[in-house]
Amino acid sequence: MFYKGKGFIEVEMGETFGATLTVTEGHIVTACGMFGDFNPVHSNHEFAARTLFGRPVLHGPFTSALVTAPVGMFFEGTAIAYLEHNCRFVKPVYAGDTLTTTWTITAKVEKPRHDGGVISMAATCQNQNNEEVANADGAILVMNKLMPEMKSA
Repeated sequence: MFYKGKGFIEVEMGETFGATLTVTEGHIVTACGMFGDFNPVHSNHEFAARTLFGRPVLHGPFTSALVTAPVGMFFEGTAIAYLEHNCRFVKPVYAGDTLTTTWTITAKVEKPRHDGGVISMAATCQNQNNEEVANADGAILVMNKLMPEMKSA
């Protein structure tokens, strides 16, 4: 069985991948319910208008999830486990912002026991004005594309 996502041996140092998505009011409302965080800076337009943000902002954890999403798609079917994620928030994210995340492969460590290895990555996320809104580092354990039980066949 073959998978769509990249396998460990297929990934090159310095290789990049990513995605673009426009944040909507629905993302902010969903985040409020999903996290149980109804802080008025997220959920109250009148309150948020009086803050330094001027309007409701997307929750940091949801921004982090949007930054991470391309990793899941790039390693679709080959990912064994997402091991580490550290996200830093540089600017607020608002409904209407179009975010472009770009991940770069920074290190590879072979793990023969898993028939693959650990891939380390760094990301930057920019809005439609080319302003960095977040950056992140992550590590994922990925198998080679061909499942081990299929190799002997």
